[in-house]
Amino acid sequence: MQVTIRLFAAARAAAGVSSTATEPGTLAGIIAELTDRFPGLAEVLPRCSYLVDATAVHGEPAQITVPGGSQVDVLPPFAGG
Repeated sequence: MQVTIRLFAAARAAAGVSSTATEPGTLAGIIAELTDRFPGLAEVLPRCSYLVDATAVHGEPAQITVPGGSQVDVLPPFAGG
């Protein structure tokens, strides 16, 4: 079962897609795979925050396991108020 990735704002613009899917693994591995598939994300992803199944991720991405069937939201910083 794959992981659904939803990209928002600048991440969506950099990738050219609003969503994609990948294999389960660590969040760091998923980020690396996204950068390989969508090179434009390399500049955006370091500034992003992440939600895994609607829960904010805190800590090192290499220590965050994302199981199959999960949803990861990639949220760049938003301007405005």
